[in-house]
Amino acid sequence: MKKIWAGLAVLFLWVAGAQAQTPFYQGKTITIVVGYLSGDGYDIWARLLAAHMGKHIPGNPNIVAQNMPGAGSMIAANHIYNVAKPDGLTLGAIGPSLYLDQVVGKKEVQFDWAKFGWVGSTESTPWLFYMNSNTPFKTIGDVRKAKEPPKCSATSTGTSGHFIPKLLEEALGARFTVVMGYQGGAEQDLAFERGEVVCRALSIPTFFAREPFTTWRKKNMVRLLLQTGRKRDIKMPDVPTIHELMNEHKTPEATRSLVTAILASGDLGRPFITPPGLPADRLMILRAAFRKTMSDPAFLADVKLRKFVAEPGYGEELEKIAKETVAQPREIAERMKKLLTE
Repeated sequence: MKKIWAGLAVLFLWVAGAQAQTPFYQGKTITIVVGYLSGDGYDIWARLLAAHMGKHIPGNPNIVAQNMPGAGSMIAANHIYNVAKPDGLTLGAIGPSLYLDQVVGKKEVQFDWAKFGWVGSTESTPWLFYMNSNTPFKTIGDVRKAKEPPKCSATSTGTSGHFIPKLLEEALGARFTVVMGYQGGAEQDLAFERGEVVCRALSIPTFFAREPFTTWRKKNMVRLLLQTGRKRDIKMPDVPTIHELMNEHKTPEATRSLVTAILASGDLGRPFITPPGLPADRLMILRAAFRKTMSDPAFLADVKLRKFVAEPGYGEELEKIAKETVAQPREIAERMKKLLTE
């Protein structure tokens, strides 16, 4: 009997040792929940990551992308926070500006922005603002003088399509009518081509990477009125920054602080997140794999093929920014609420 028990003990220890040596991710699938339509910039980046990141994770899991569009990626963010298990098998690709909805107290927000697990971002996303070339608006100054505000498209509040026009009104006195409810970029592109709207704010990398914008530029269908970076992008040397225009129009310092707080989402770029409560060791594995992927020659070749440019931000840095964005001074938070909910 003693020999039997001894044999069982050895077998138990062997099985336990084998399990300890088997990577958690071996034989498993990671799902990236994308808060936008297929073909949008977020979707393209998610699928690029899915194609290459698995080989940098111990156990080499399969990675797939699943689209869950709606409300400017709010639906996906709420799902990741409340439904997805914090086991390291679900990532999210969501908009970087959703924290604005949390700061202003929107009831649809069912997450705490700072508590997501932050894996990394594939690119920084300063924005530009374009206008249909058939309109008489050649500058933001022309919009300031307009009797009827031009119509711009957006998916929802908490997105650049909504808050950029609102900022331009607050900081520069240029009024716009924002038409919301579009499911994603493709629907907004069609609305523009049909003449339903004439303007939109969009990330600079997306505008210079994909259709229909390449065709629109060739046909001179759009006019660029503004960009949000501190410096002019080399692809748009003749387009003024919002900071230059605020200097020109002598925008008050308090309003400049508001602009800075709202545009901070550009530093979060294209974030990839996990549900809250993910064990620290698994978050560390995902962050390390993301970092390795960002310098993977095969990944970078695919990125170049898509006419994108990888400008990564890493998890520890994003976590710090995320915590700062929701810890706004009361005065700024109140102004955000007034500006973004009207």
